Amino acid sequence: MTRVFITGTAGFIGYHLARLLLDEGMIVAGFDGMTDYYDVTLKRRRHQMLLQSDGFTATEAMLEDAAALDAAVDAFAPDIIVHLAAQAGVRYSLENPRAYIDANVVGTFNVMEAARRAGVRHLLMASTSSVYGANEDMPFSERDKADTQLTIYAATKKATESMGHSWAHLYDLPVTMFRFFTVYGPWGRPDMALYKFVDAILAGRPIDIYNHGEMYRDFTYVTDLVRGIRLLMDAVPERPAAPQDIPDWDSLSPAAPYRVVNIGNSDKVRLLDFVDAIEAALGIPARRNYMEMQPGDVPATWADATLLATLTGYRPATDVADGIARFVAWFREYYGK
Repeated sequence: MTRVFITGTAGFIGYHLARLLLDEGMIVAGFDGMTDYYDVTLKRRRHQMLLQSDGFTATEAMLEDAAALDAAVDAFAPDIIVHLAAQAGVRYSLENPRAYIDANVVGTFNVMEAARRAGVRHLLMASTSSVYGANEDMPFSERDKADTQLTIYAATKKATESMGHSWAHLYDLPVTMFRFFTVYGPWGRPDMALYKFVDAILAGRPIDIYNHGEMYRDFTYVTDLVRGIRLLMDAVPERPAAPQDIPDWDSLSPAAPYRVVNIGNSDKVRLLDFVDAIEAALGIPARRNYMEMQPGDVPATWADATLLATLTGYRPATDVADGIARFVAWFREYYGK
């Protein structure tokens, strides 16, 4: 029976991935710091639901606490580690950049060291579409250069990609980095646009729409995302015998068992259309406050998900209007609104 250690299981994506793996009969150990970046009550509720499964155990500690992380990994003896825990949020990185160095760089180093010592067969780690930064050629491909990050959040995530490559090369540790594209859905983070918009509209408050709504995002429904992660768990990268053995569609490193994979819906949605879909799901018009672009933001993201489909046979496909309707239904039920 496969044993999977997941960091960030009280988080939005970690919760959904743990739920999927438990439903498949896997044994899952969670690790989460329960930081107060957003409502800890929401995090504890996610963990409470996971703990109803006999196959789930959890440790509450910070990634920066190497001794606690090592003890949890050693006790569990995982086959696979999926590293999702991070200090998230593009805008918060402008206010508290040190939190990103501590959690994302130091914390990820500790996870890589734990994975190396445990001898796991596959280490998968979360990155972000934000690493594409100022790139303008779309859709974004994993084989594109990504050296123009615009925030410390994106920079720390690119750093973890480089760190992961070095560990894969030095220790023959198979590493897959997956880049997320604007994930949304039930049990989502309160700092994300969908959550904030729904909450504000129901309360009669105006919503802030940046760049006057002329922004585009590749919205990825959370259950599609975690299905992609689950399938990538089985797509273990292998060190190529020679660079010419790597197909031109693959991001596999010529020097390590290491690969980067986009997980996105492969469809860019205009922010104004996104707001229209929220209004339709709620049956309430929004009071719109149009604003200029925020520092560090990019006007568009759009994933080329061909590599994911080639490796796994799977493409995320949830229509954004359907996904928003499911989130709204969850939000109304959870908050009784």
